[in-house]
Amino acid sequence: MHTKVTAGVHVCALRHIPEVVARTGARHLISAINADLAPVTPTELAPERHLRLDMHDIIEERDGAMAPAEEHVHRLVSFAQSWDGETPLLIHCFAGLSRSTAAAFITLCALNPDAPEQKIAVAIRRASDTAVPNRRFVALADDVLGRRGRMVSALGDMGPNRFATECIPFRIDGFSAPRARLSTDRAA
Repeated sequence: MHTKVTAGVHVCALRHIPEVVARTGARHLISAINADLAPVTPTELAPERHLRLDMHDIIEERDGAMAPAEEHVHRLVSFAQSWDGETPLLIHCFAGLSRSTAAAFITLCALNPDAPEQKIAVAIRRASDTAVPNRRFVALADDVLGRRGRMVSALGDMGPNRFATECIPFRIDGFSAPRARLSTDRAA
């Protein structure tokens, strides 16, 4: 039997959203996924607590695809900073491997401006051996957040990822949220 978690940053694949929302009580959702695959807002969430970032999982511009852009970073950081930290925040992409883990890394860096980027990246790796954050999204955030290349560099400190087609839902903790303390729990 799972117990409800009161706060934290959770990551999952698209198909796990209903299960993770029910198990964690998440009331904030970030969808980092191309618009044609974006889910409807779960009934448990207020529409204004669902951020939709229309992007494909690519690192270079490509016809017919939306690459992560600076606008996505600004919207993500603004949404993250508006999160009260009292209920869990769920971030997803299609597989929970790249765009969502980049969004989680960016969120934690934005909420913890004095935390070493390497510490945040390593916490993500401890939480998920399949995480492979989208480098373009992270590089854009590195510039926006004034991290001077440290976020991109920290991706190398994560070590190799295990190949997978989808992540096991996970939680990243140990960092400050606006009004809560966040630790690592694989059974997010």
